[in-house]
Amino acid sequence: MKKIFFLLFAICGTFSLAQKQFQPAGSTVIETVDGDLDSDKIPEKVIIYNTKDTTDMGNIREIQILKKVGGAWTILEKSRNAVMESNGGGMMGDPYRETKIEKGILIISQNGGSSWKWDVTDKYRFQNGHFELIGTSSTSGRPGDYWKDIDFNLSTGQLNYSKEVENTAEYGKSLKETYIKKGLKINLQNRNQEKQQKIILPKTKEEVYF
Repeated sequence: MKKIFFLLFAICGTFSLAQKQFQPAGSTVIETVDGDLDSDKIPEKVIIYNTKDTTDMGNIREIQILKKVGGAWTILEKSRNAVMESNGGGMMGDPYRETKIEKGILIISQNGGSSWKWDVTDKYRFQNGHFELIGTSSTSGRPGDYWKDIDFNLSTGQLNYSKEVENTAEYGKSLKETYIKKGLKINLQNRNQEKQQKIILPKTKEEVYF
């Protein structure tokens, strides 16, 4: 029992030192998640920080993925683009919801808005040496007007789009379209850019932004 306690204490102590080593100065931890992200059966640690650095959208968030190599923690990847700033949710304020790991996939969920609301969930897989966006799903709209649902599998290129309209007098009829768009390369580093990528769906002419 004493050996187990000592081992756990040593592991926690090692990680604590690593976190202090890599933690941005003046930042606070929002969330820490453990899970195997590179299929080596050794859990990585994902840490979301609220940094002291700011933009006109609030405090910048930094995500770090730490990997243990040779008994020491190292940064597998980090980004200040994948998680939105502290006021990125608009009237709703902080857009950050949660980060989790399921079957080796890194999942980040965020939302925001006011009377018009939105939420988005991104899925990343570690491949080609970094974390690539393999899928994103989002909902946006306002009760009484319309709701848009987008599910985009970047691995297959299949984009499913639907717009359920309640206020048809102002926004027209409901729409649905499935479209194949391959070749988009989005990752932790270039997600949530100021200039977003745009797809115009060929049948409905609806615009989808990433």
